[in-house]
Amino acid sequence: MARHVMDAAQEEKEVEDQSPIEEVALVVPVTDDPTLPVFTFRVWVLGFISCVLIMFLNTFYTYRTQPLTISAILAQILALPLGRFMAAILPTRKMHVPFIGWEYSLNPGPFNMKEHVLITIFANNAVSSGGGDAYSIGAINVMKAYYKQNLSFIVALIIVLTTQILGYGWAGLLRKYLVEPADMWWPSNLAQVSLFSALHEKDHSRKRLSRMQFFIILALASFAYYTLPGYMFSILTFFSWVCWIWPHSVTANQLGSGYKGLGFGALSFDWAGISAYHGSPLVTPWFSILNVTVGFVMFIYIVIPISYWKYNVFESRKFPIFSSHLFTANGKKYDTTRILTPRYDLDVKAYHEYGKIYLSPLFALSIGSGFARIAATITHVILFNGHDILKRSRSAMNAGKLDIHGRLMKRYKDVPEWWFLVLLFGSMAFCLLLSFVWEEEVQLPWWGMILACGLAWFLTLPIGVIQATTNQQPGYDIIAQFIFGYILPGKPIANLLFKIYGRISSVHALSFLADLKLGYYMKIPPRCMYTAQLVATVITGIVNLSVAWWMLESIENICDVDALPPNSPWTCPKYRVTFDASVIWGLVGPKRLFGQHGMYRNLVWLFLVGALLPVPFWVLSKIFPEKKWISLINIPVITYGFAGMPPATPANISSWIITGTIFNYFVFRFRKRWWQRYNYVLSAALDAGTAFMGVLLYFALGTGDKNLSWWGTELDHCPLASCPTAPGIVVKGCPVF
Repeated sequence: MARHVMDAAQEEKEVEDQSPIEEVALVVPVTDDPTLPVFTFRVWVLGFISCVLIMFLNTFYTYRTQPLTISAILAQILALPLGRFMAAILPTRKMHVPFIGWEYSLNPGPFNMKEHVLITIFANNAVSSGGGDAYSIGAINVMKAYYKQNLSFIVALIIVLTTQILGYGWAGLLRKYLVEPADMWWPSNLAQVSLFSALHEKDHSRKRLSRMQFFIILALASFAYYTLPGYMFSILTFFSWVCWIWPHSVTANQLGSGYKGLGFGALSFDWAGISAYHGSPLVTPWFSILNVTVGFVMFIYIVIPISYWKYNVFESRKFPIFSSHLFTANGKKYDTTRILTPRYDLDVKAYHEYGKIYLSPLFALSIGSGFARIAATITHVILFNGHDILKRSRSAMNAGKLDIHGRLMKRYKDVPEWWFLVLLFGSMAFCLLLSFVWEEEVQLPWWGMILACGLAWFLTLPIGVIQATTNQQPGYDIIAQFIFGYILPGKPIANLLFKIYGRISSVHALSFLADLKLGYYMKIPPRCMYTAQLVATVITGIVNLSVAWWMLESIENICDVDALPPNSPWTCPKYRVTFDASVIWGLVGPKRLFGQHGMYRNLVWLFLVGALLPVPFWVLSKIFPEKKWISLINIPVITYGFAGMPPATPANISSWIITGTIFNYFVFRFRKRWWQRYNYVLSAALDAGTAFMGVLLYFALGTGDKNLSWWGTELDHCPLASCPTAPGIVVKGCPVF
């Protein structure tokens, strides 16, 4: 009897010593050694090098036709041998700092995992600031490359730094809601946690591959394979076989093209393409992938075809079915220079003479989905998470039960909230300085700055809840620009800046919060995390702008597709979408497009639809509490299934779904031990191999324009996918219907 009680007590203790989230319990260690040195000389040196190098590469690559985001995996892998090398050669004696009596050693002992984590935090900051959508630097590029604005470097630097530091301020104030609770688990962090374990693992078993051995083998395989989609056989990026069967059919090209069409049957065999827009599918929970799948299938395979072929919604057959460009009524590309004044305002008379702007059907409906997404996000979080958020707002968290990671972190000094408030209000002061001193350059009045900051504060929490639990980040770029476009129409630069401060500061906040959770999992002292993130923010901001400025000044006609040579790689597809958005929301304004007499006025009803859709599923979850799957129906994530298109393509998303389903449903369900040991390591290996080969290919071949040119190096053999199908519309290279 006594033994049974002891066994029960031991079992209860083991349960308490695990996270309530199964994926976290399988991957994250529940031990800590508070005696390990953390902020060492090695961390400063390697952290500085990693964030500068990755920021340089990521900024450089965002201008290319096929952008490549260099992940922090590069720094994570290289930091280990470099850190151990420094531990072997640096002197161990302590140095004395005069006058203050402080002692410091360049080499306090073996290179440890906490140092490794902090170096990766530096690198993560470079990825979040310079990779992906390039965030705040995108506005600078649009102002200089597209609007040809004479912008000063100091103004650009203030814009870049204040955007990021504002985000850090928001992150600090939201820690207790989005970092400390166990159910806010940030799935994307588990790949890095797993890789840390693999790199520092001491496994001498000969019966199975260690995680480090597995990583090396798969990284080398990924490295070698990327020569195919990255250089020799580019067609693997958008494998559109339908067009090969019916090469002369416009409809078949529109349906089958993975690059410029709906991607029916098209796949991507390029890891860079699979993970380009929604991140690695291997680190996204299965229920989140399923929600994305529902939205993707509904939008791409049902809504778009019916809207285009059956009902010709928004006169859509005059234009390509998939394009980020703006068009005139006769299907030609819209020349925005004809409606701009010298002060970068809308010339209303010229606009009426030239005509309205039109969007491709997928672009227009993607904007409408953004309306539904933000409304659904707010409703979903209020209904499903509002009670918990309210409890935490009443400081109930201090008396709540912490998981094992929370209990271990209690031994370290926390960061006082006023440290974050200083950053927040300091950056807001510089924002207002921009509006008063450089009003001619930024166009954004002081009250617009305050409104932007208020919007970011209001929406960061609900979107953070979605991302922390599903690994998907519903964006509200469209809403930020929509709101301000109504308030201050005809001002594209002001609209861009409002988006930067009202949305992109929130993006940075969520990135900082994800890193804070990584530090939480790895038991990094909070004050060390604060310092590392702040220093990395300043370094990466300066490097980000410096590289962008250099490229904008040194590459002739950069981002101007019509003026560039035919095979030039400097076409800037991501910045093109940012520019088009500034025209839609800032220059022309939402009232002309979505107002009472606008072509796209009916899309505004999707605000109401999005706000109402989560309600029935919440009601059902209350009526049938035993049906746990009902609460996993997530309308914001369903609408995220068609987010980012364009520049994301259907082939990117469908390949992401298929890959995620294989590993996070079938492998997780039927080979759980393999999944636990190798899944996140595989994700890291694919990232690392692709990134290393991408860098090597550029410096070995790209700088000298040593490009292959044959059938297999064309991205997409669907030349008719961009053709309109309305009668009488004449476009070069397309049949006339």
